Amino acid sequence: MDNSRAFSGPAWLVAIALTATAMSACARIPVPGPGAQQATSPAAAASNTATMPVAATGDAARSKALPLMVVHKSASCGCCGLWVEHMQQAGFEVEVRNTEDLGPVKQRLGVPYGKGSCHTAEVGGYFVEGHIPADDVKRLLAEKPAAKGLVLPGMPAGSPGMEMPDGRVQPYVVELVGADGNTEVFTQHGQ
Repeated sequence: MDNSRAFSGPAWLVAIALTATAMSACARIPVPGPGAQQATSPAAAASNTATMPVAATGDAARSKALPLMVVHKSASCGCCGLWVEHMQQAGFEVEVRNTEDLGPVKQRLGVPYGKGSCHTAEVGGYFVEGHIPADDVKRLLAEKPAAKGLVLPGMPAGSPGMEMPDGRVQPYVVELVGADGNTEVFTQHGQ
């Protein structure tokens, strides 16, 4: 649904309304699609973490070429659910693990302090932190750098899962986190 026509008035007021619309996606509770089941393993029950396998969409051969992606997120985070859908549409098979405390996950994987976002994924031996586009993740997996993973701090407007009604993309930089924890530019978007 295109809501961009619903906003009118001074430019500053329109900008606030559009930002609020994008941010409201994060408050939307995702509803599992047909066939998705909520399953809780003994380990997940012990840590109060629910596990929900989510079937990938798209060509079966394409999804077999990509490793399983495990996404750690809050059950109530709608923008995280939209990012999961983005990954599925790109051919990833995704397993969702809902948890309210992502701190231990980020710490275990080595996500640098100050570079966090609302969800953390694990794929192919790397972490993927935040609303990173699927093409960047596929590039990471193809190039296989000696690194810990990718980070996109915060929740930039227009990134996957944070799409704006008017299609606007806030400029943002995806960073590669090296084995030593230092970061460097991996990809720039919205320039």
